Parts: sequence; structure tokens; C-alpha cells
Amino acid sequence: MRSESSQGGQKGKERTFIEKARRAQIIGAAVQTIDELGYAQASLAQIAKRAGISKGVISYHFRGKDELMEQLVEHVYTAIIEAVVPRILAQEDRREMLRTHILAVAEFMREHPAELNALGEVFSNFRTADGRLRYGPHTSVDLYEGLEHMYRAGQEAGVFRPFDTRVMAITVQASIDAMFGYWNLFPDTDLMAHARALADIFDHATRAAPGSGAAGAGAAAAEQGPETADGADEP
Repeated sequence: MRSESSQGGQKGKERTFIEKARRAQIIGAAVQTIDELGYAQASLAQIAKRAGISKGVISYHFRGKDELMEQLVEHVYTAIIEAVVPRILAQEDRREMLRTHILAVAEFMREHPAELNALGEVFSNFRTADGRLRYGPHTSVDLYEGLEHMYRAGQEAGVFRPFDTRVMAITVQASIDAMFGYWNLFPDTDLMAHARALADIFDHATRAAPGSGAAGAGAAAAEQGPETADGADEP
């Protein structure tokens, strides 16, 4: 026989599970609503209608549209990370890691066009109280740093040539974003062909010259200078 406390704990777990499921349902409805109507027209009332619930249920789980949009972005990015990062880490060669990053993200978004469109709408329209865009390069520092880590490891191994890793991280990510923006405007475009071409471009842009060996590590640090070599400065 279970004690009252254990029964209460079980009920608490059930409530938590139900609440998580409800929040996921609302976020999914928000993605679909933004994809169909755009950010401006995706009111809480419209999202609630899409989810088949009352607006009050959304207000119970989220403080307002701003928090819901933030959770939407976090939800989609978590899904991307879970799908893409293991594939990157499965590669032993740093050049293949770079290629896999570009191709795996493209494959994920090809299968999730509504999420891609919703992210674009949120990034272009969601502003803070002072009128600034909520998302942009200032919220991508963690992403840049993760890419820099991969590039530095490749430089130290002599696989990548010397280059400023922060500039390369910004450039690669901006190119990926532009690829998705173009595909969103022209959906008949072969997204994976674009991604393969992009991977080829950055493979050529980053690879070490034949015969350069591991000598690129010291040269990379020298070229980046003391600040970027330590990965300290943000753009």
C-alpha cells in the first residue's frame, strides 16, 4: 500500500506530464498558426482556436505571446540540436564535421518547413519593449562559440588553414540562414543541392593547403591575435 505522500508525488508527476504535453500542444499550434497567418496575425485567440482550446488555457501556461514565442524558438532549436549534433559528433574528420553541420541542418529543415517559416517570422518581427529585435547576432553567441570550437580543433590538427574562427562562424551561419530564406521564397529550389554546394564552398574555404600538416595551429593563433585566439571577444 502506497503512502499518501507517494500518491501525492505520483499525482504531481502526472500533472507535470500533462502540463508539458499541453505546453507542447500550444507551441505546435503556434508554429502552425504563424506558418499560415504570419507573426502579426497569430494572436493568442487564433493559436487557441488552432489548438482547440480556450485562450485562458494558453494564459495559464504562458504569461503572454512574448513568452510563448520565446518557448517556441527554444523548442525548435532544441529539436534541431537533438537531430544535428549527434551526427556532427559521429564524424571523426573535422572537414566532415563542417559538411555534416550544413547538410544535417538542411535535412532537418526540409522535413520541418512550418517550423522554419515560423522561426523566420519570429526572428523578423518579435521585438523587445525598447523596439529592438529580440533575436539576432546578439543571441547567437553560443552558436558561434560552438562552431569556433570545431574550427579551432581542425586548425590544431592541421586540417583547417589559419583563419579567424569567429568571422568564419558568423559567415557560415549567415550563409545557412540565407539558404533557408531563399528556399522559403522559392520552395521549388533543390534545398539539398544548395546545401551541398554550400558545404563545398566552405570546405574549400577552410581546408589546409596540401602538405601543410599540423603547422597550421601556431599560424592560426598568430593570425587571430591574442584576443580571438583565446576565443574571448564577441563581435
